[in-house]
Amino acid sequence: MNPATLFAVVLLSVTAVFPSAAAQQSVSIPAGFRLEGDAVQGGLMIGYAPWSDKVTLDDRPIPISGGYFLLGFDRDAGPSSRLVVHKKRMRPADVRRFPFVMSLEVEKRDYDIQRIDGLPRRKVTPHPEDLIRIRAEGRLMRDARSGKALRLGFLSGFVWPARGRISGVYGSQRILNGEPRRPHFGVDIAAPTGTPVRAPADGRVTLVHPGMFFNGKSIVMDHGLGLTTVYIHLSDALVQPGQLVKQGDVIGKVGATGRATGPHLHWGARVRNIEIDPALLVEGMPQPLNGP
Repeated sequence: MNPATLFAVVLLSVTAVFPSAAAQQSVSIPAGFRLEGDAVQGGLMIGYAPWSDKVTLDDRPIPISGGYFLLGFDRDAGPSSRLVVHKKRMRPADVRRFPFVMSLEVEKRDYDIQRIDGLPRRKVTPHPEDLIRIRAEGRLMRDARSGKALRLGFLSGFVWPARGRISGVYGSQRILNGEPRRPHFGVDIAAPTGTPVRAPADGRVTLVHPGMFFNGKSIVMDHGLGLTTVYIHLSDALVQPGQLVKQGDVIGKVGATGRATGPHLHWGARVRNIEIDPALLVEGMPQPLNGP
């Protein structure tokens, strides 16, 4: 998502939010309000309301900083969501226009079924002692992805963290060694071991783990306002917790650690507790490059 696109316009066309002409005619968009992105399952929208300090989506409070806010839609979201944007320092003339309310129709998606065979049995059905480790690692990951910072790193826009063949997509139902498992929340990029992994956007590293049971060597980054990204199955991590990185910085290397049948990068994204599709943050995959 290119920030130049986000801020090149003064006002978002209402047709991107309201599909019906009747709805378009019934809504008056306040000056300065912007909304970029698509209301789609797994999608992210970036909003800007410089006159607001309170936003809710379906009655849930949304963090806002400097007028910016993020809306995430999960894999099975829909069919619609209600966005309410309040105005600070209300005047008598504002009473009829605020709070500003929008109904977002969420586009439904179809998801693939992905079958993966040849995994070690223990990586599909862990032993009881493994479950203790898995739960502890899950807590570490949740803490690292809590995303409470008010920074605006996401305004750098996003690029692919690695180049290669897309071997797994967001939302697909996983069948592992013939057994149904939870959907796949991320994008898998198949590439040779040692391929550089770069920061797709500005952010701060919140976790570097040497080797989780499922995820292997892992990195988590916080891009602000609840938006975090993860990079797992790495062969090496080249950053430290707390480190600030810029888009394009090398943060690690592709590997096959954890539960993996071959070298690849799993790239995941979350807005607060909502898993979104990282592929919707970027343009199409460029041709793979050799070397760093």
